[in-house]
Amino acid sequence: MPYSSIADLPDSVRDNLPKHAQEIYKEAFNSAFDEYAERGAKGREVTADNVAWTAVKKKYRKDEASGKSHEAGNEWRRWQLRRNRKEAATNASV
Repeated sequence: MPYSSIADLPDSVRDNLPKHAQEIYKEAFNSAFDEYAERGAKGREVTADNVAWTAVKKKYRKDEASGKSHEAGNEWRRWQLRRNRKEAATNASV
């Protein structure tokens, strides 16, 4: 089900993500939930959850020591961009 506020998010999201990341999760989940209606109730929810976590991971990283997420630095973002470009180039050549 779509979330009307971050207070409605699952404990796994609220307990481990900062507020901004929770907002990203909520917006991405709700958008994907609407977009993937054809996947049925369970598939739709699983897909929306995966999309939401992917959106969060674009901006936040998990600290393995504490288990909490924090905003990723520029170094991490540059690494992601390089990886995405390599994947795009590989997919284009296939």
